Amino acid sequence: MTSIRQLRYFVEIAQSGSFSAAAERLYIAQSALSRQIKELEHQLGTPLFERTARQPRLTSAGLAFLDRAQRLLADLDQAERLAQEIGQGLRGSLRLNHSSTVPLTGRLLASLGSYLNNNPGVSLEIAQQSSEAQLEDIAEGRLELGLLRLPVLRQHQEVEIHALFSEPLLLAVAADHPLADAPQVALARLRDERFISIPHRQRGGLSYLSASLCMEAGFFPRAAQVVSRKTTQLQLIQAGFGVALLPACMRDIAPASVRFIPLQEACPSTVALACRRDAGELVRQFVSTMSGSSASTDNQA
Repeated sequence: MTSIRQLRYFVEIAQSGSFSAAAERLYIAQSALSRQIKELEHQLGTPLFERTARQPRLTSAGLAFLDRAQRLLADLDQAERLAQEIGQGLRGSLRLNHSSTVPLTGRLLASLGSYLNNNPGVSLEIAQQSSEAQLEDIAEGRLELGLLRLPVLRQHQEVEIHALFSEPLLLAVAADHPLADAPQVALARLRDERFISIPHRQRGGLSYLSASLCMEAGFFPRAAQVVSRKTTQLQLIQAGFGVALLPACMRDIAPASVRFIPLQEACPSTVALACRRDAGELVRQFVSTMSGSSASTDNQA
């Protein structure tokens, strides 16, 4: 069977125009090169070169073989590059889901754009999913990456979580709410407000964090008549059903009639990136890039 070495030797002779020049470029003895070509011709059952006193010329069979040999070697080089890029995390497809309270705006959108610009061989498939479902799908191998908001209550041994950045929680109210024009608000002042986001006893995330902060201020948030853990809570706030503690990034997607008011207390909320502990190089490169981008953004803020 024809070897890759023989193909490379044959193409090199055809391109350089002589056995001696090809041997020089290949760093092998001319006798060894001639022996390999004779073996190739014997395997094919036909001469590929006409040996002349001046320089070897390709036979008709040699001309036909050269075209296919060059294509085969080009395909092989491309396959090798592809395998190397995938192995180095430079090419492939990633599934990335994010929770409703981690909208792809601001720093996250900028980081994703920078990553894709620097990695043209990588594609992303993005969808929205709750934090709990993300962690379960990552643990089961159905999802590579998840963007979620801490804390998470249910731990998965197969999953690791990387904190990306923190941002302040703000009070979100309707434009006609009595607190809409307040310069800042203390948590204790929200004791009698109706919250449109109430935590589930088995779920973490933003609603759990909000309730924990309210309890530190001496009360548990009262539920509004309509509650939601999704981005629809912005519409509920706008309609006057209640209030919520939301991360600063939610301002980017909020209706203009929703007001965001700073809290007197320091109430940070952390966005994190989750992946499997045994994730491959492509996922590792993504996590490293996103972590670095977020750290850089935090330092500039």
